Amino acid sequence: MVEHGQTSMAGQRLGAPETLGISTLEPGHKPPAMPAGRLVPIRVLLLDDSEEIFDISHRASGRVLFETVCSHLNLIEGDYFGLEFQSLYKCNPCMRVCPGPKHTILRFVVKFFPPDHTVLLEELTRYLFALQVRQDLASGRLTCSDPSAALLVSHIIQSEIGDFEETRFSQTKHEYYRLLEVASRLEMYGIRLHPAKDREGTKLSLAVAHGGVLVFQGHNRINDFNWSKIRKLSFKRRRFLVKLRQNVNQDTLEFLMASRDCCKMFWKICVEYHAFFRLFEEPRPKPKPVLFSRGSSFRFSGRTQKQVIDYVKENEFKKLPFNSCVCFLQNCRTDNAYCIAKELLNTERTYLKDLELITVGVLDKEDCVPEALKTLLTSTYEPLHSHHTHFLQELEERLSLWEGQCNMQVKGEIQRLGDLLLKTQLEMSSECVFALERACVASRRLECVCREFELQKVCYIPLNVFLLSPLHRLLHYRQILDRLCKHYPPTHTDYSDCKAALDDVCELEAALRPGLEQIENYQKLLELQKDLIGVEHLAVAGRQLIRLGCLSKLSGKGLQQRMFFLFNGVLLYSTRGITSTNQFTVHRQLPLHGMTIRESEDEWGVPHSFTLMVQQQSLVVAARSESEMEKWMEDLKMAVDMAEESNGPTADLLTASKESSGASEVESEDDHRGSQTSLQRNGNDSANTRHRGNTTAHVCWHRNTSVSKLDFSIATENQLSGNLLRKFKNSNGWQRLWVVFTNFTLFFYKTHEDEYPLASLPLLGYSVTHAGESENIHKDHVFKLHFKSHIYYFRTESEYFFERWMTVIRSATVSASRTRYLNRTEPD
Repeated sequence: MVEHGQTSMAGQRLGAPETLGISTLEPGHKPPAMPAGRLVPIRVLLLDDSEEIFDISHRASGRVLFETVCSHLNLIEGDYFGLEFQSLYKCNPCMRVCPGPKHTILRFVVKFFPPDHTVLLEELTRYLFALQVRQDLASGRLTCSDPSAALLVSHIIQSEIGDFEETRFSQTKHEYYRLLEVASRLEMYGIRLHPAKDREGTKLSLAVAHGGVLVFQGHNRINDFNWSKIRKLSFKRRRFLVKLRQNVNQDTLEFLMASRDCCKMFWKICVEYHAFFRLFEEPRPKPKPVLFSRGSSFRFSGRTQKQVIDYVKENEFKKLPFNSCVCFLQNCRTDNAYCIAKELLNTERTYLKDLELITVGVLDKEDCVPEALKTLLTSTYEPLHSHHTHFLQELEERLSLWEGQCNMQVKGEIQRLGDLLLKTQLEMSSECVFALERACVASRRLECVCREFELQKVCYIPLNVFLLSPLHRLLHYRQILDRLCKHYPPTHTDYSDCKAALDDVCELEAALRPGLEQIENYQKLLELQKDLIGVEHLAVAGRQLIRLGCLSKLSGKGLQQRMFFLFNGVLLYSTRGITSTNQFTVHRQLPLHGMTIRESEDEWGVPHSFTLMVQQQSLVVAARSESEMEKWMEDLKMAVDMAEESNGPTADLLTASKESSGASEVESEDDHRGSQTSLQRNGNDSANTRHRGNTTAHVCWHRNTSVSKLDFSIATENQLSGNLLRKFKNSNGWQRLWVVFTNFTLFFYKTHEDEYPLASLPLLGYSVTHAGESENIHKDHVFKLHFKSHIYYFRTESEYFFERWMTVIRSATVSASRTRYLNRTEPD
């Protein structure tokens, strides 16, 4: 074991359950630089018997790989550890990364064993030492008397099971300290035997420890040479030479080892042990000779033990509570009940943040908000916020205990959710959305305040969507409970409570479903009203949005991109881009009464084209794909059938606004690309003219796609939050992020406690697939998002969450047809 090195200060340790192999390094500390070259997957077996794969340049040294492993573990005192690989005859040090045998596995091991375990300052370091002791005891390396072995085993078992009277975490910590205390007193603690013979041919073993070189016969130590007695260590072919100081009886001791490689490897280990424990600072390398050199140029590189202790003390690293159960957390990650509970916890964190935005948001502070509206918002959302604050606390405590006991198969009050969900407050109301809109219509100032608030980073979705979050949360509770009831057998202790809570939620949902569909449609119309110029009073009773998205209109200039909006009774199309707000200007309304639709690819020679005929006029449009064309035609035919049952051919036409009176269809973004500045280039707009640029309509325009009423409905149910690892196409490392999926978009945060997202990724138009073997990811539970040249990889912590993220993201990337939606079944 040769390569080792400095590790950077980490913000979290292995004891944090969500580490998952990402760097959480503090500012100013970076992972090791990766040299250019072909990436090679390197398999490393960690001390908890888990295996990780690291993509390392084939030109990288063993130190780069080792520091990458330490960064993965967030290990501060990494200098005590090393990497080794097992060849056919012996353990070899990891000197350089090279494409070796396909099944070669490197082992992360303890390299330097200090005699006093209290010099190990980090709890994580002591825990890893304890794991090494456990391995040595199981493999027979650490030999001892039966009473000592029984004592060591008792501490190991006690650390994993604990006492009834004492919490698991504190019990684990104390038992591992006791384990190290007992083990460090044993003669074979940290000893690695290297076979040798003396001059007479007697079979011996050599070893090195903190104090010097040791000689063993079997497992009995027969001699030792303290560093103070040794003048020089050297080797010549298979002979290992120990030159002693002059006041010792024998000047030079000679031992014969199995091969020159074995002899040289043991000599290197001795050099490193001497430097690490005896020197005050890293030795300086000797200058390279100009012409000739004699002997090995190997020197110890890295911090000495004194430097490690000073480094940790001086930097005052933040001590996080250590939880050894993270190494057993894989047991929980294969338990669907635990994963469902973790999903509930993650989404509840996001829900509580949304409630906080409403209860302490800008509307509560503005004097332009009517008192009646303030009273309605306060009475509706403050009780919800208070209740779910306590609910989240109980849930976090329950999950913490669940994780702590996951390897003990503990039943009863810890591993259950039904009793908590039975107490969840389910009173819902949609009146706040209507009340806020009425107040905005009555007060221009309040409307400006709301628009200004929506432009802030914290308001990552439209304000009225936040107001609907309790109704959306009801749907999520139903999904969670449904999964639990399908997972549990009827005899499970949590089944009856979960079933009772599910019945309550389903009963309330059935009562609220018609009103929920109405308010969802109303909210979409309000959002579209802000996007459109040329129509007024869009959000009126009876108006239904069916589909919106991009089609190409065939004209004398060829195919031109247009934005289409399909409502019950009318189809309108628009262009975008000649106003400072980037809104869509409506150019024409087509009544659906009497409209006929037919495919016309053969007629016009335009792929995926179809013709709309109404009032003796025709309009030829083309979709970007056959599936898009089929969805548009399906919804158009459904809307035409609905219009035939209405009162007349013009009853559903929209009211044209004054802005549309001078609009000309040729004034499109394509025709006048340079004539107007965008919102981003015009910073002088007032609050009433500025507009969100990430609305669904704008995303559809940029991605040349469409969404339907059914897509919106599915998206409402498919919301998810949690930790993901993100990797760009050309990057080597994975970045840990807190991710919220809602409104067809991924929102990225550093942690779940952040007030606003760092970035967002609208998913309309993207495709989601499994990461293929040819992409050299070499990780489990990885999916890929792809749009044109944009490629992102995301990694989940378990198979359950991999399937959940794939499901919800597909709901945004694969637009639903009516037939598929009505016939869909949710997987267990």
